[in-house]
Amino acid sequence: MMPNTKLLIATNNKGKLKELRVLLSAAPYELIAPSQIGLFLDVDECAKTYAANARLKALSFAKASGMLTLADDSGLEVDALNKAPGIYSARYAGPNASDAERVDYLLSKLKDVPVEKRSARFVCVIAIISPDERVRLCSGRCRGIITTSPQGTGGFGYDPIFLLPRLGKTMAELSYDMKNRISHRARAAKRASQLLQKLSFK
Repeated sequence: MMPNTKLLIATNNKGKLKELRVLLSAAPYELIAPSQIGLFLDVDECAKTYAANARLKALSFAKASGMLTLADDSGLEVDALNKAPGIYSARYAGPNASDAERVDYLLSKLKDVPVEKRSARFVCVIAIISPDERVRLCSGRCRGIITTSPQGTGGFGYDPIFLLPRLGKTMAELSYDMKNRISHRARAAKRASQLLQKLSFK
């Protein structure tokens, strides 16, 4: 694998893009954001699983760019809500809701749920796909508890209400380096990075 091979990161989410750039830094690729090549796609994530949505996004960006492409789909699963919002995490409070609005909406759904029943997990699935549609999938999970109010200012999405009991902190209270060692996306990206160093997409 040539070290200057380009890998397109198929996301328009600036927070996710920043994390993936760090998490994939060991892979022998030049990481490219869609905006760097003038590519602006809004993929309808209409599939029913994280893996299918990740594949859908990766394939759409790969076909549009002709590049080796990586995409992820991730979500928050809350046991008391029958694993919702799940694959609908980004759209749970409506298609144009802000992170703060999504957090507030989720907390409103749990207002009568005691702490001991607020278990949850973050899930991430990464798809790596070449323009000829060869696909590899990697996944990662991180377990925690949903807090009763936001705590911390780091991260993005549901990070301020996702408590890691063994650390006594939410994802949003962790240092950037710590989050990128233990998060669901970190675990999936580590596996993806290992695959990228072994695989040859010609």
